[in-house]
Amino acid sequence: MVLPAMRQLIKPLWWLYCFYALLLFLAGMFCVLPFVAVFSLQDEKTGGDRIYKVCRYWDSAWLTLVGIRHTNIFEAVPDPGKRYVFVSNHISYLDIPLILQAIRRNSFRILGKAEMTKFPFFGYIYSRAVILVDRTTATGRSRSVRVLKSTLAIERSVFIFPEGTFNETRHPLKEFYDGAFRIAIETQTALQPILFLDTYDRMHYSSIFRLRPGPTRAIFLPEIEVQGLTPADLPQLKHQVFCLMEEALIRHNASWIKPALFP
Repeated sequence: MVLPAMRQLIKPLWWLYCFYALLLFLAGMFCVLPFVAVFSLQDEKTGGDRIYKVCRYWDSAWLTLVGIRHTNIFEAVPDPGKRYVFVSNHISYLDIPLILQAIRRNSFRILGKAEMTKFPFFGYIYSRAVILVDRTTATGRSRSVRVLKSTLAIERSVFIFPEGTFNETRHPLKEFYDGAFRIAIETQTALQPILFLDTYDRMHYSSIFRLRPGPTRAIFLPEIEVQGLTPADLPQLKHQVFCLMEEALIRHNASWIKPALFP
């Protein structure tokens, strides 16, 4: 009986906190906007790296001010001088800002949904920072693959959510799409799996107004080499990475997993 009463008392404070977080986000966005506009006029390598650097400042300041404390945990340490196809689970809107906290290099690019560009001002920054993919058309998907390959060709890593969208299944992971693994094989680029463990609890995928302060963790798993693999090996590679990430999510007690499914 006490718990529902406490929730009613806390709810106004929670909404106030979410409104505060939104105002901080918008303030940071308008501070970053002119820098992104200038850097987007530069060449893709220099300007793109600078856009990621200034966005990381915005990102770090916002997370600190809303009370989210991030930690990277390395089961294996990525080579800082090596390019990767980074892959991760996707469970929350908060996964996006935490990418910049997990990957502390500017020389990478994120694959993101094209529909996010519809938001005023934020859409402009987003369109300059990420590789856009329109999954509704074959042309859009093909274009994103070409851009990802060209990004790897200029010695920039790429980041892809192989689940495509939020995992709402209560299983550790949704089924993976082929794209990240096909690109890794065709460009002979190692895969680097990362797990976001706490974003489900910090911001539930049902709404951006489900934000909560607290800790977050990113777990770096061992990289997966693809040297010598061919397109015929794609199903096996995808299964290998899926099993590695699934086992680690279960081992680290990811909170969205339904216990009865994985005793």
